[in-house]
Amino acid sequence: MTEAKLAGAPMAALVAAITLAAGPATAADPAHPAVVELFQSQGCSSCPPANANLNAIAGRPDVLALSFAVTYWDQLGWKDGFAQPAFTARQRDYARAAGRGNVATPQMIVNGRGAIVGGNPAQLADTIRRLDRPGGGPEIARAGAQVSIGAARGGPPATVWLVYYDPRTLAVAVKAGENAGRTLPHRNIVRTLAPVGTWTGAATRVSIPAPADPVWRGAILVQAGTGGPILAAARI
Repeated sequence: MTEAKLAGAPMAALVAAITLAAGPATAADPAHPAVVELFQSQGCSSCPPANANLNAIAGRPDVLALSFAVTYWDQLGWKDGFAQPAFTARQRDYARAAGRGNVATPQMIVNGRGAIVGGNPAQLADTIRRLDRPGGGPEIARAGAQVSIGAARGGPPATVWLVYYDPRTLAVAVKAGENAGRTLPHRNIVRTLAPVGTWTGAATRVSIPAPADPVWRGAILVQAGTGGPILAAARI
């Protein structure tokens, strides 16, 4: 639902961004996973189907599934304990880059290249396939506290993001708001998102801090501009 009125966003407007995909599709694999970002809130009654679909693909080695809890539902009956302003800002960056006037929940962004609601598993599978990243992105490798981003044909400066997420299934009993009385399971909840460097095409090395919780898992995203396509991604 939209941030302004929390009214259902037209499906056509969300799916239209699929046309942003460019270049020949190449199959994702464990070394080059497709990135699926879900923007959701425990206070949103429309979110559980999309959340369930993300949970269903969270264990796939060829997919990096990330659940971002947004803050704009927090004053509407139930405060999502996983929500952070940085996650809401990321969704707004995607909206601006695609020319959308509002953000909405639920919403899935696939490889930074297009948006769908995410409640239809067949549509999600098709979108992951159609919006696969083109080849030619940089390779990502980790050695201790250092991550190397390989050389490749570059363009405008790309942001190197470090993501830490909790891979466990976390069940939350919602006691108020639209989902009052429901227990919602979450997987791959993002706990931190931070820029750690810039990549312009030359080989680059960045330092990464350890996670605050040893249970968390990490990933690196190399992303064009602000809210642009993801050029490369890897679990670390």
